[in-house]
Amino acid sequence: MVTKRIVIAAPSSGCGKTTVTLGIMAALKRRGLKVAPFKVGPDFIDPGYHRLVTGVPSVNLDGWICDPGFLRESFLHHAAAADIAVVEGAMGLFDGIDGISESGSSAQVAKELRAPVVLVVDARSQARSAAALVHGFACFDPALRVAGVIFNNVASENHERILREALAAALPSVQVIGCLPRDPALGIPSRHLGLVTAEDNPLSDSFLDHLVEVVEHHLYLDALLDLDVDRLWEDAAPAAVSASADPERVRIAVARDAAFCFVYEDNLRLLEQSGAELCYFSPLADSSLPEDIGGIYLPGGYPELFAARLAANQPLKEEIRAAVEGGMPVYAECGGFIYLTQGVAAEEETHSFAGIFPVQSRMLPRRKALGYREVELLEDCIIGRRGSIARGHEFHYSEMEEMPPDVERLYRVTRKGVDLAPEGYRYKNCLASYIHLHFGSSPDLAPHFVGEARAYRKRSLT
Repeated sequence: MVTKRIVIAAPSSGCGKTTVTLGIMAALKRRGLKVAPFKVGPDFIDPGYHRLVTGVPSVNLDGWICDPGFLRESFLHHAAAADIAVVEGAMGLFDGIDGISESGSSAQVAKELRAPVVLVVDARSQARSAAALVHGFACFDPALRVAGVIFNNVASENHERILREALAAALPSVQVIGCLPRDPALGIPSRHLGLVTAEDNPLSDSFLDHLVEVVEHHLYLDALLDLDVDRLWEDAAPAAVSASADPERVRIAVARDAAFCFVYEDNLRLLEQSGAELCYFSPLADSSLPEDIGGIYLPGGYPELFAARLAANQPLKEEIRAAVEGGMPVYAECGGFIYLTQGVAAEEETHSFAGIFPVQSRMLPRRKALGYREVELLEDCIIGRRGSIARGHEFHYSEMEEMPPDVERLYRVTRKGVDLAPEGYRYKNCLASYIHLHFGSSPDLAPHFVGEARAYRKRSLT
């Protein structure tokens, strides 16, 4: 059976597509449907809200970071048991890595999935002009199908009438799925990386009840469910990666709590399929690491918001330091990297962290780095062989003191073919970086890390 699927996109950021997506997901779930949530691009915050609303992990789909074969395999794997897949787009529909290609865009993902696009248009301060905007998006790429429109921030019944008349006259092939009124009660708080995380701002039952009520009343969900989809490439799609044939699975500790909540779900899946048994722990709440582990994965997040609590957990910091000194494979990215430094300056106070790397970090009022990154490994390490290529994303408001020259740099980093400063810092068997690498971008990353963890565990038992 072909899974129903839609891509919720918009002409630009700020049109309300996240709120609309959450409302649609919640309403469909309350109708008894199994919803598979996805997010275009490298964003971690929106998937957290998807998971909160649907009860299942949301998966990132990125056509620049991962090749089409992996994107399709990932979608088929995660949507297999669902009645409908709802994919939230990123930025504007055609926005990606540059101005001349579709790479990394919501449009690229929609075409790869052969999914109809529903465009969320902020109709505030426009009437008939909204039809011209939709016409432009619907006709920009003939290979893409914009099948429906949701007008948001509609001021009145008369405003809605004009919007419907204008679109019907200009583009009768595109359905108006509904018109949502302006409603300040449906706003979601934001901070410097985007929306406040779902861990830090769980949506209340009353908020979700009101959101579903608005969606059910103002959107034609049956029309949404009736949108035709093209057949997928089930016969041509690559087979899903099977679990490791090695019966000796190795336990890998993964930090996951409100401070460390930014991780690609497919990274975890690929680790498991490569032979890892993932053991989750909380640097905020747990005083020790899981038992009998062969490696540690410290994902990104907001450690600066919980700096005092992380700093106070001295037993765990000491255990992580001992693990690193003992040669255990440890992979850390962004927030996890910050946690392995001497500390972070936040709110006019410096909090001490694990102290693996001899630098401190501090938060800045303005964004320090944003964008896609390509990494070439300069030496063999815990995630791959020299010369291996991987892709990921960097986005942070912190900066670190200059790393001493005697600390190894293992990453040659490029952005759109231009070399950036070398990165990927190694101390013993610990590798840390600001870059969130997607393990789906290189088939060797997850198996190599698991293999290193397994080898370490065998050595530790002899």
